[in-house]
Amino acid sequence: MAFNDNNKTNAETAKFMPFSIERPEELTSPVVFASPHSGRMYPYSFLNASRLDDKQIRRSEDAFIEELFAAAPQFGAPLMHAHFPRAYVDANREAYELDPDMFREQLPEWVNTTSSRVIAGLGTVARIVAGGAEIYNKRLDVQEVISRIEECHRPYHRALSALIDEAMAKFGCCLLVDCHSMPSLAASGINGHTQTDIILGDCHGSSCSPDISAIAERTLRDLGLSVRRNKPYAGGFTTRHYASRETGIQTLQIEINRALYMDEMAIERHQGFDRLSARLEVLIARLANIDHALLLPSMAAE
Repeated sequence: MAFNDNNKTNAETAKFMPFSIERPEELTSPVVFASPHSGRMYPYSFLNASRLDDKQIRRSEDAFIEELFAAAPQFGAPLMHAHFPRAYVDANREAYELDPDMFREQLPEWVNTTSSRVIAGLGTVARIVAGGAEIYNKRLDVQEVISRIEECHRPYHRALSALIDEAMAKFGCCLLVDCHSMPSLAASGINGHTQTDIILGDCHGSSCSPDISAIAERTLRDLGLSVRRNKPYAGGFTTRHYASRETGIQTLQIEINRALYMDEMAIERHQGFDRLSARLEVLIARLANIDHALLLPSMAAE
C-alpha cells in the first residue's frame, strides 16, 4: 500500500504503520495521551478516489497535535498518535459507523448506519471533510472500506487498550487524555464574538472527576488561555468508550483552537506554535503528576 506524506521520505513511508507510541524511559504516570486525528499519511489510492486537492483533503486533520504533546514521555507518560488521516479512517468513532449511500453494495446488517455522526457525513469513513466538501468522486467498495478499518482502526484501539491496561496494572488507575484541535470558527462564542482557546470535554462530568477537569482548566487559565467545558465538544467515541470511573479509568478530551498555532488555510505551523507548545508542556506535567487518589475508584464515584 503506497502512502503520500510530504513530511516523509519514500524510505520512511515504504512500510506503513498505523500509529506510533512514544514511550517514557520509565512509566511513572498513570496518564495516557492519545492523538487519533493528527495522521497525515494518505494512501495514493485514496487520493486518486477523491475529488479534493491536497489542501482540501487535509481540512479534517488535527494537524501537528502529536508535536504539541510530544513532551509527554519526559513526564513518564506514553503518547500514542495515529499515522492514518481522519479522512481515511476516523479512530474516534465506533469501528463501523458507515453511510449506506456511500457504497455500491449493501452494507452488512451489523454496521451502524443511523448514528448522528453518519447522518452528519462524519462516520468511521467520512463522506465529507471539515467545511462540508464531499471527499469521493464515486461510490465505494464495502470490502475495501472494511479492510481500511481492520488495518487502521482495529490496531489503533487494541494498542490504546493495552496502554490503559498497562497503567491499570501498575497504578490501579488511568487517565486517558484524548488530544484534538478545532477550527477557529468552531471555537467562536455562541454569538460569534469571542474565541475560546481550549475546550475540555468530560461528557458533562461523567467521564472524569470534576476535580480533574478543574485542575486542567485552572492550569490552562493560569497560562493565559481561555477555556470552556463541553461546548460544543463534550467528548467523542474514545472519551465515552473508555471511561469507567467505577474501575478507575477516567477520560478527558482536549480541543485546541488551531488559530493559536497554525495557518489553517496553508496547514503550516506559525509563530505561535512554540509558545503554545511550552504552555501545553506545563499542562502535561501537571496532569502526568496528578494525585493518583483522584483517579482511584473510591474517589471516582459521585
